[in-house]
Parts: sequence; C-alpha cells; structure tokens
Amino acid sequence: MIYAGMAHFRNPEPFSNIVPDWLPAHRGLVYVSGFFEILGGAGLLVPRTRRAAAWGLVALYIAVFPANVNMALHDLPIKGRHFPPLLLWLRLPLQAVLIAWAYWYTRDAAKQEE
Repeated sequence: MIYAGMAHFRNPEPFSNIVPDWLPAHRGLVYVSGFFEILGGAGLLVPRTRRAAAWGLVALYIAVFPANVNMALHDLPIKGRHFPPLLLWLRLPLQAVLIAWAYWYTRDAAKQEE
C-alpha cells in the first residue's frame, strides 16, 4: 500500500488519466488517494491503528472504483500502453479482493489470532 501510494506522487499522470471526467481536480484527487493509501498502509503496520487503517482502506478502495470502471469502459491507456479490454474488466473484481483483504484487518485482534 505504501509503495502504491507513493506512485501517486512520483508519477501522477497515469492515475489522473483514469479519473472520470465528471470528477473535479483529477490531479488533486490522485494526490489525496495516494496520501490515504500511504497512511492506510502505514497504519496497518501499527497494531493500535490497524483497525482504523483497514476501514480507511476499505473506503479508499470503494472511492477509487469509479476510476477503474472508467478505465475499462473507455479503454484508457496507462503510460501510453493499452491493455486488452478483458484484462481491464478482470481487474475490477480485484477491487473486491482488496476490500475483503482490508476488511479482514478490521476484525478484533483476538479474532485474527483464531
């Protein structure tokens, strides 16, 4: 998560390109999502903040889903490279996997040890 979030700052253009047109301030949204991805990733590393960080990541993955749908609908390239449409559509269920993974961390520490 931390590494992926840092990519939003190192090279924001590919992320900006997939933000739906109906959303304002594409670059700003990329920076905000990158910041919260870094924060969530760091929060998962600290037992005391793990649960809150996980809920934050669940919210983040839901919030960025429209960008992934937009990319699939409009066959948008990343760094000038077009991906096969099937891959773009298969990528969407990955969001559900990421949400489930983050949700797993929202459970009590005692339940996680079971």
